[in-house]
Amino acid sequence: MRYANGWQAKCDVCGREAEDISATLKVCARCVRERFEDARPYIEAAHASIRGRYGLPARAPKDSKGVRCGACGNDCHIPEGEKGFCGVVENIGGKLVRKFGTSDRGLLTCYYDPLPTNCVPAEFCAGSSGAGYPKWCRTPRGDIGYYNLSIFMGSCTYSCLFCQNFSFRELTVEGKPAMTAVELAEKANKSVGCACYFGGDPASQMPFVIESARLMHEAAKRENRILRVCLETNLSMELQSLKQFGELSMNSGGGIKADLKCWSSEILCALSGIEHRAAYDNFKWLGRRHHERSEVPFARASTLLVPGYVDEGEIRALASFIADLDPTIPYSLLAFHPLYYMDDMPYTKRKDAERFVRICEEEGLQKVRVGNSWLLC
Repeated sequence: MRYANGWQAKCDVCGREAEDISATLKVCARCVRERFEDARPYIEAAHASIRGRYGLPARAPKDSKGVRCGACGNDCHIPEGEKGFCGVVENIGGKLVRKFGTSDRGLLTCYYDPLPTNCVPAEFCAGSSGAGYPKWCRTPRGDIGYYNLSIFMGSCTYSCLFCQNFSFRELTVEGKPAMTAVELAEKANKSVGCACYFGGDPASQMPFVIESARLMHEAAKRENRILRVCLETNLSMELQSLKQFGELSMNSGGGIKADLKCWSSEILCALSGIEHRAAYDNFKWLGRRHHERSEVPFARASTLLVPGYVDEGEIRALASFIADLDPTIPYSLLAFHPLYYMDDMPYTKRKDAERFVRICEEEGLQKVRVGNSWLLC
């Protein structure tokens, strides 16, 4: 229904109407938190409908007779003939088959992005800011004249209704283009200052991410040149994979940016379709290692300010969580852009973003910024 002040949707649980209620979800944030069992059928229906269009399971499969994957927090137990939540792992003849994301073969696209880039933690990374010069970058202003090898992974372990890079789903469905770890590593040539895996999400293809990053890192060491390897991720991979990539990132001057969607499990389920907290457990490990390389922040975090759902309570809890680990961890708040299955929602208001920055500072964080302020209204 259209009102004078814009589009408004109705919560089918409490009946409230507001512009910050998703018409796809059909439930408001308050009912998600306070009446979750009433809200659950609407949440599950929304995700099932969307994922069904891509041939993906509505929820992480938990078949007691299925084959366990265990590569991420979804901990899928996949029935014979079906896929895991990410869509790149299948049970074929009673055996787990990883079609993509093996140590040899990944599902992805990549391109060269001139440095400095517009990546979320650019203000803090060596290649764009000059942090850690001369050990970790080539000039006091960063790697001017060099490139970031941007690696867009074609699968994901979440199912975010607000996905800002939803084109990765076409790669998941089509199963192409694929590339070997050697082929990708060769693209990190002498003109490349950093390589960043994002997507989609790297968490869904960590064996490939680790192997290709290792090959890049070793080639750069042999040639005595700087090459940082970085990760932008929902951080849902199993911890050992995070640790393996973390060593490569730490030793190369790179960093790991965690996209922490929200704090409450109920809102996370509504917005992203998952029911685990692997990301927060993994971030504790990341935060504990942050102090080891103070000149270039190792741990980084961001949160998309989805109107109505990612509110003051969510931001305060996230800020407190991060600050308790290390108050110097950079935190980027991102303005929401109506897109994908939340394209009926409003943009983030400037006054809300500014208030959230103050809240983060009140909780003790020292490096807080709005990463894309031009989108604020």
